[in-house]
Amino acid sequence: MKAIVFAGGSGTRLWPLSRKKSPKQFEKLVGDRSTLQLAIDRLMPDFKPEDIYISTNSLYKDIIKSQLSKIPEKNFFFEPEKKDVAPAIALCLGKLSKKFPEEPIAILWSDHLVKQVGRFKKIIKVSAGLVKQNPEKIVFISHKPRFASINLGYIKFGNLINSRQDVNFYEFSDFKYRPDKNTAKKFIHSGHYGWNLGYFVTTPKFIYNSFKRLAPEIYANTEAILSHEGRDDYEKTLKERYGRVKSISFDNAILEKLDKKDAYVVVEDIGWSDVGSWEALKEALQRHSYENVTRGRMHLEHVKDSLIYNYDDDKLIVGLDLDENIIINTKDVILIAKKDSMPKVKKLVEGFTGTAHEKLT
Repeated sequence: MKAIVFAGGSGTRLWPLSRKKSPKQFEKLVGDRSTLQLAIDRLMPDFKPEDIYISTNSLYKDIIKSQLSKIPEKNFFFEPEKKDVAPAIALCLGKLSKKFPEEPIAILWSDHLVKQVGRFKKIIKVSAGLVKQNPEKIVFISHKPRFASINLGYIKFGNLINSRQDVNFYEFSDFKYRPDKNTAKKFIHSGHYGWNLGYFVTTPKFIYNSFKRLAPEIYANTEAILSHEGRDDYEKTLKERYGRVKSISFDNAILEKLDKKDAYVVVEDIGWSDVGSWEALKEALQRHSYENVTRGRMHLEHVKDSLIYNYDDDKLIVGLDLDENIIINTKDVILIAKKDSMPKVKKLVEGFTGTAHEKLT
């Protein structure tokens, strides 16, 4: 079995730690390991380093090589420019479909936390066994919702159709992207929705053939690029052609158009969290909502339900009488905000473009 981990996101909502030159997946959010390194750690030792592939932007080539020194360099796929996920998946799975067309592959992401690692591994392994027998299928791995999130997508599932080694596989019914609060509550009460993690187990051939049927423009452009693979002009062709297709998500380009009978859904509790924002990181690491989540030097009195991260060892953060705050101190920026103001961070940072603060993004 193979695994490919996508690590090309920009992570604007975790600013000021996450920057264009070093997005969130490369930064130390939990302990002394980046979330990318933690994503690879979760796969070991079930996967050998040579069976793990990484897709990211060419801007991060040196960071990737430094953080993932055990993975062969030939397993790194570098996008020459930032596009949405569909072109990146087409390029990677196009490459792999020529080498391992029907070998099961797990498609994963670099900026998540998973607490129930053993259960996660078992789901991947059992799903791979199912796909090995059904190479023209895809398994969507979803998560039992902990709360009515409006920041995540949902997968609707139907009847139980298969059960293997204590892992249940359900019918796939539908996707719903970021519902409003009332709709999210209805989803949870129905018992037929899971959070969409973006985790899949399938075969390279199935995905690449799906591009051929459902996104022919991306497929044709990818084929034109791959026809030069192994030749001296491959990198030149990649740079010239990669950006020619429109930027579109994998969900919109492929998954929403799949025949529902071609997909299975697993809905489990693996202790998953998307740490795409500071408030999400707090939710992932806290035991109780009133607890503080902290890192670095600080002195706090009468502070609760706050996340305070200090990345400057030369400075002491002192907090007094604070509730529901996010405070992030880096070498050149201090962010201070209420926890419920975090959705505004991305727009704020985008507004720095063309100003004196752009260098801080």
